[in-house]
Amino acid sequence: MTSPLVQAFFVGRAVAEVLSERLEHTVTDALSELGKFDAEAREQMRQFTDDVIERANRASEAAGTGVGVTDVGTSGSEPVDTQATIDDLRAEIADLRKEIRVYPSNAG
Repeated sequence: MTSPLVQAFFVGRAVAEVLSERLEHTVTDALSELGKFDAEAREQMRQFTDDVIERANRASEAAGTGVGVTDVGTSGSEPVDTQATIDDLRAEIADLRKEIRVYPSNAG
């Protein structure tokens, strides 16, 4: 009673199921690899940052300046108020400009 048309239907359905499963596994594996890559890239960036800060601190100590570089990461540190930092820098620039204007009159 099985006609070639019914048999073709079931073969086509089986092919679609197998392709769907393989596509699902491929996409899952690709997303997994992407997640691993992202995690490794973040870890390498963190290690790079730590190495840079460590070298900067060693160079500062060797120069005898006593000025240390703090970790720029956000873990365990207070969040930086960017606007307040900008305002402080603008105030310092204004003070320096005032000093520069006064300097030529005192030098001559």
